[in-house]
Amino acid sequence: MATMSALQCVCVTAWFLAILIGYLVGSIPVADTITRRAGAPDLREVGDKNPGFWNSRTVLTRNQSLAIFVGDLAKGIITVVVAQELSTDWRVWFLGAGAAMIGHAWPLFARFHGGRSVLTWAGAAIVLSPLPAAFCVLMMLLFWAATRDFSHGVKIAVILYPFAQWYSDGAWFAAATGLLMCIIGIRFVMAWGVDSVLAAAPLTRWRNRTAQHD
Repeated sequence: MATMSALQCVCVTAWFLAILIGYLVGSIPVADTITRRAGAPDLREVGDKNPGFWNSRTVLTRNQSLAIFVGDLAKGIITVVVAQELSTDWRVWFLGAGAAMIGHAWPLFARFHGGRSVLTWAGAAIVLSPLPAAFCVLMMLLFWAATRDFSHGVKIAVILYPFAQWYSDGAWFAAATGLLMCIIGIRFVMAWGVDSVLAAAPLTRWRNRTAQHD
């Protein structure tokens, strides 16, 4: 009984630390810090109002935006690596990744107004399932080389990842990744507004076209 109690205590500690460390690492305001030092406008007030890599390109130099890219990506990488050191339980790894994404989206150190966690998710995905991640990066690069369209290449890679992960690591990993991606979805809905998202939905557009034809 004492041994079981000790094991349970270790498990709970690992879960707690993974969540705490993940959230704090995710909360590090990389974009805010770089933008402030560059003397650029607050990213929440320009472009698409998102304090992240894509929006930073409108007001920062390429190297400054690249620093944000690397920093946000590193949040996910560092958090999952730490979680793997804390526990061999894959659920702890995903908890750490989710906490980092939540920290990036609602950061403690930036008045709980952060980005959409895409790069933080990508960093976590690289460590959680390296082979599927490498495959998706390869597909993205091939699409980019063929079309010179980097944005759609990234979207294709993101869509492919959970399917490649399912094939490589099983359904549970893919399902857990689906939950992580829900965080991104929530942030996009919050940024765009529920009405805008519903208006852009295929069923809504079909209804509008039908009404116009009538």
